[in-house]
Amino acid sequence: MRLDDERESRNVDDRRNQSGGMSRSGLLLLWPIIRPLLRTKFGWLIIALGAILYISGYNPLPIIMGAGGNAARPVNHVKDDYEASFIKKVLASTEDVWAQVLPHYGHRYTPPVLVLYRGATHSGCGYARAQMGPFYCPSDQKIYLDLGFYDELARKYGASGDFAQAYVLAHEVGHHIQNLLGVLSKIHQIQKRAQSRGDRRKANRLQIPVELQADCYAGVWAHYARSHLEPGDIEEAINAASKIGDDTLQKQAQGYVVPDSFTHGTSKQRVKWFLVGFKSGRMEACNTFAGQ
Repeated sequence: MRLDDERESRNVDDRRNQSGGMSRSGLLLLWPIIRPLLRTKFGWLIIALGAILYISGYNPLPIIMGAGGNAARPVNHVKDDYEASFIKKVLASTEDVWAQVLPHYGHRYTPPVLVLYRGATHSGCGYARAQMGPFYCPSDQKIYLDLGFYDELARKYGASGDFAQAYVLAHEVGHHIQNLLGVLSKIHQIQKRAQSRGDRRKANRLQIPVELQADCYAGVWAHYARSHLEPGDIEEAINAASKIGDDTLQKQAQGYVVPDSFTHGTSKQRVKWFLVGFKSGRMEACNTFAGQ
C-alpha cells in the first residue's frame, strides 16, 4: 500500500512508551491479581521478575497476569515505529474516506481514536491485553491495538503484508461506523435479552453479521482508497480474512469446528463480504443482517 507521502492521523493515543499501561488506573485494575502474589515467596519472585523486566525495557504485565511465553517479547523499536507510522496513515485514510461517504447516508463522520499500546492497558470496556487482539470499544469510541498482533498474524496465521494490517484496522473502524449508526447498541440489547434467557447460541449468531458487516465496510473503504493500492494488496486482505475465519481458527486450534460457537463467520463468509464492499463501494450492499 502506497502511503509514504500521506499524512498521519492525529486521532492517536500512543501509549507504547507507558510501560504496557502501567498507569495509576492500570495498577488499580491489577491490584486484585497482585495482592494474592504478596502472600507467598513464589508470588514475590514473580513480582520481582516483572520489575526486572520492566527496568530492562520489556513488558512485565503478561507474566503477572499469567499470559505465558509471550510475556518477555523484546520490542524492535525501529520496526515498531515504522509500523506505528504506517497504521496512523491508514487511519488517516479511513478518516478521509468516511468523511466523504457517510454524509451521503445522512450521517456526519466523527473519527475514532486509535490507542497504540504494548502488552496491556486500560480501556472503556475493561482491561485490554495483547492476547485479546485488536478491538473496538463503543463506550469510549476507541480502537485498541498492540502492534505485536501483526507479528502473530504473519507468523502464526500466515497473513503477512501491509494491506493485511490495513484490513484489520479498517475492520475495527467498520465497528465504529456501526456504533455511529446505532447498530451496535441495538444488537447488544437483543444479545442481552437472549443471554438472560440462557440462549447463548442466539447471542453468538447475532454477532456474526456484526463482524461480517465490519468486513464489508472495510471493503468499502478499500474501494475508495484504490489510488493507494499496489498489486497484491487485495489478495493480502483476502488471505488475512480467510485465515481468521472461525472455522479455520477452530480447525487449527482443535482439529474440528463447532459452528454454534462461531462469532465472526467462516473464512468464506469473511472473504465474501469484504469483496462485496470492495466491488460495490456501497454501504447499503453490506446488509449482512438479511434473514437473521
